[in-house]
Amino acid sequence: MGGPSSEREISLLSGNAVLGALRGAGVDAHAFDPAERDLWALKTEGYARAFIALHGRFGEDGTVQGALEVLGIPYTGSGVMASALAMDKWRTKLVWLASGIPTPRYRIVDADTDWPGVIAELGLPLIVKPAREGSTIGITKVVGADPDALAAAWATAALHDPLVLVEEFVSGVELTASIVDGDALPLIRIEAPQGNYDYHNKYFSDETRYFCPCGLPEAQEREIRERSLAAFDVVGCTGWGRLDLILRADGSFQFLEVNTSPGMTGHSLVPMAARQAGIAFGELCVRILRGAHVG
Repeated sequence: MGGPSSEREISLLSGNAVLGALRGAGVDAHAFDPAERDLWALKTEGYARAFIALHGRFGEDGTVQGALEVLGIPYTGSGVMASALAMDKWRTKLVWLASGIPTPRYRIVDADTDWPGVIAELGLPLIVKPAREGSTIGITKVVGADPDALAAAWATAALHDPLVLVEEFVSGVELTASIVDGDALPLIRIEAPQGNYDYHNKYFSDETRYFCPCGLPEAQEREIRERSLAAFDVVGCTGWGRLDLILRADGSFQFLEVNTSPGMTGHSLVPMAARQAGIAFGELCVRILRGAHVG
């Protein structure tokens, strides 16, 4: 847990929650922060497996997964390829589109982009985001036809990642689908203040409301859960993860991204969905740990 990414703070919260749960279940678990210790210590100190509660770069992008494979230490979650792919929102979209998985229209942009052309192609509002960040970091919603506002939003995103995409804004109900051991858990419906599910509202606000059961008709929820599992599988993800999507008023839905090392904090969504499925937090953590693998 911890690590060097921009999501370090949340990773520490997740890691400590998991650590407490594993110890409570009788697991001989210890905290390990790769920003403060060399990974080689995992090998020399004889650790049997690693529960990855790292978020963002290094922890979620295939980097630490590859290092653990070299060390021969089983780890939780997706492997190297799927982790790297899922961290890259652009390339995830390429796979989804090629596989018939619905995802919002987009453009890759840079400093020389024809902003009026982007507006003409994708409409308004628009979402500008770094392609390889998480937790809504660096994201801007642009509502007006102002090329300068789009250029400024690109500059904000580019501070976090040189690869930036602009995505059509999909209006509708925000849902999240959690995957654990090949099962899609009950969907969660999210209602954030002013519809803004940003970093603060995601992790620290008590105003964000979560509904699980989500309130959808059973057949519709079953369809979305099945498609969520398909979207997870086609990226090559394994073990556990979470997909974010938007349900439109006409009943269609669009997948936004897949997270291969989701939050495990007091506000986190996978534990919430697991509870609805009858899986307590401690049991969830042990279940994820049990699935640790190499390769």
